Amino acid sequence: MADDSTTTIRATFDTRAAADLAVEHLVQQHGISRPDIFIQSVGADNTVGSAPSGGDASHDGGERTDGPLEGEIEVSADITESRMAAVQKSFGEAGAIRVTGR
Repeated sequence: MADDSTTTIRATFDTRAAADLAVEHLVQQHGISRPDIFIQSVGADNTVGSAPSGGDASHDGGERTDGPLEGEIEVSADITESRMAAVQKSFGEAGAIRVTGR
């Protein structure tokens, strides 16, 4: 019998692009509703991540200074225990630097 108890899984990303990709994986691959997925900065500061990517990166090769690269981004969701391994794998494929469940 599958374990249907619920746990919160959290993954930390160094770019907003990676966090957004993780959200898409949760929605499209695992059927988790967007209102059940939470995105926040790991610290107290507003941030787009700790590394530039996508729109945060400069097109002329230099570094942009207008994006708040103030720390990592956390994506979390409540999932059933039976989904834990699959969601961990999806987070890893999206570029998670840490994944924890409780």
